[in-house]
Amino acid sequence: MINNTEIEQQVAEFLLQIKAIKLQPNNPFTWASGWKSPIYCDNRITLSHPTIRTYIRQQLTRLVQEVFGPVGCVAGVATAGIPQGALIAQELGLPFIYVRSKPKDHGTGNLIEGEVLSGKRVIVVEDLVSTGKSSLQAVEALRAAEYDVAGLVAIFSYGFDVATENFKEANCPFYTLSNYGALIKYASENQYISKQDVQLLEQWREDPANWGK
Repeated sequence: MINNTEIEQQVAEFLLQIKAIKLQPNNPFTWASGWKSPIYCDNRITLSHPTIRTYIRQQLTRLVQEVFGPVGCVAGVATAGIPQGALIAQELGLPFIYVRSKPKDHGTGNLIEGEVLSGKRVIVVEDLVSTGKSSLQAVEALRAAEYDVAGLVAIFSYGFDVATENFKEANCPFYTLSNYGALIKYASENQYISKQDVQLLEQWREDPANWGK
């Protein structure tokens, strides 16, 4: 098995390098939830960089094979999980579907797009895990369509305790290529942030809802 720490650090380096992740502890972002955040992550940017896109595709595919074994289908979570899922499905030679955040409001009213193959063992693909809420909505939709959900993989996780709890409660294992802890370690060791910034960033992860108030 490839060294996971090495992969965590390499993915963190790539995300910082192309500014898919931005760290601004002294000038925080505001999320849609209203939370103040010292970090902003947009993994869609990786799609514009062929070398990085290829590395992420290969490592997510390896993760699926090593952790979950054979699966019969790949499902992306709309919207950012769709391209990553399609790339993995292509690599594995498997059918691909994706799950909308809500049913289509016209035509067939689909929640799951693609040919629904009930009974198939499916791996769910996300780009980013925050609290896990949207990811697990997709998992429940797939289970309702009688898929056997093996678990979920993603590029990056903020490492919130609430996400771990939510996935555990849903009985859905999840794995990511990199995470917040690995990112902060790499950023501090490579002059992306100062030592003072590290403390602010660690405080945010411990209590993101109240940080910066």
